[in-house]
Amino acid sequence: MENQSTPPEESLEKKELSIGAALIPVFALILMLGFNVLVVYGDLALDGSNQFILLLGGAVAAIVGYFHKVKFDTMIDEVAKNIQSTAGAILILLMVGALAGTWLISGIIPTMIYYGLQILNPTIFLAATVVICSLISVATGSSWTTSATVGIALVGIADALGIPLGMTAGAILSGAYFGDKMSPLSDTTNLAPAMAGTNLFTHIRYMAITTVPTIVVTIIIFIIIGLNLDTNGTTDTSVILHAISTSFNISPWLFIVPVLVIFLIVRKTSPLIALLIGTLLGAAAAIIFQPDIVLEISGSEELNFVSAYRGIMDAITVDTAIETESEALNDLFASSGMAGMLGTIWLIICAMVFGGIMDAIGALARISKALLNLFDSVFGLFASTVVSCLALNITASDQYLAIVVPGKMFAKAYKDKGLAPENLSRTLEDSGTVTSVLIPWNTCGAYHSGVLGVPVVSYIGYSFFNYLSPFMTLLFAAFRIKIKELSASNPHKA
Repeated sequence: MENQSTPPEESLEKKELSIGAALIPVFALILMLGFNVLVVYGDLALDGSNQFILLLGGAVAAIVGYFHKVKFDTMIDEVAKNIQSTAGAILILLMVGALAGTWLISGIIPTMIYYGLQILNPTIFLAATVVICSLISVATGSSWTTSATVGIALVGIADALGIPLGMTAGAILSGAYFGDKMSPLSDTTNLAPAMAGTNLFTHIRYMAITTVPTIVVTIIIFIIIGLNLDTNGTTDTSVILHAISTSFNISPWLFIVPVLVIFLIVRKTSPLIALLIGTLLGAAAAIIFQPDIVLEISGSEELNFVSAYRGIMDAITVDTAIETESEALNDLFASSGMAGMLGTIWLIICAMVFGGIMDAIGALARISKALLNLFDSVFGLFASTVVSCLALNITASDQYLAIVVPGKMFAKAYKDKGLAPENLSRTLEDSGTVTSVLIPWNTCGAYHSGVLGVPVVSYIGYSFFNYLSPFMTLLFAAFRIKIKELSASNPHKA
């Protein structure tokens, strides 16, 4: 899943709004974002204009709050708590930028691409990407780490093979979020059953009922796409392989660094610590394996401590580009370091402003309450949960809130319907966890788009697992397939 920050504290009691008043900021935000993206900026909207639109949306919410007697200080305090909750995510973004820089100049990413090109071909590439990212994400419990490690390399391989990057990012995220949902190491996988009132492994077993069919359908779709993929007839990668090997010292020893980072995270090391160690090991590998590149970046004539330090620090913090014999690789072998993550951080902060004010004025709780009252049937209860999770991913811009708020709101409703709490925890993950990456201004959408270098609008149509999951959970609910009911002997308490 997910960002790796500590889940935000549960919101304080909110003031009651009418549903119309609560939806005013939502409609205003959607209209402004639609005009900004569809009419004016397109893919360039994330360069700054969308960030300001989120602030304008927050201003609209603040005006609604003002007319409902919500103090300005209350709104600012909630914004501050929301921004504080993303501190871990922001630090991870900075470390990912640093890691990308050292892994580029050390030859780690070029080496992964070099060997990947020899193993993968366009026909099996997309399906293999789903499987690879699923395994890595199950092992690490983190879709974020999966994108920052193998995800970056897979985008590079796809670029070299001529496979559309939107397709590739969709395959990466499909696999990454499958593992993120199913791994007991994932924070959202632990958070959802905690909110619903069931235990972790009951939740995982019950979630597999909808998740496994969804990932199978996803892989089949990517196999069909691969069989019909047109890569302009260029599957001869010898020129690209030669360009990589003449620009970098390629060695399988470089795989030690990413393997060690994944091992650390599997061992439950903090992602920040694991990424820092990966960055430092990448810097050491750059000096050992690519001294000429370090020297070139530093602009010095002799490699010594000062020039090595400067070359490494430049790769970590600012734009770095490695020239090769192939023009197609020049854009690929470029990194913006920590500076390249600042736009995404800017987006996250602005999204938290909007989400914080919406929470402070009681709009999020009011929207969830309206959804809870909208349906009376069992299917309606599942549907209202799904819609609530989607709405919170859009309005609160944070997947934790999309799990915590509906989890709190619907737990009693599921119990009143005689449904076991794992029904709720599964639905929270099927609709809250996986759809967060489909929202450009959500912390997850902003993160993965920034790390992979692929706009959300480019991969959203290919993230099959992510948008099929809510439909799968609704399908099972509609036909009452594996909908577990409470019984007198049921040990779970909703």
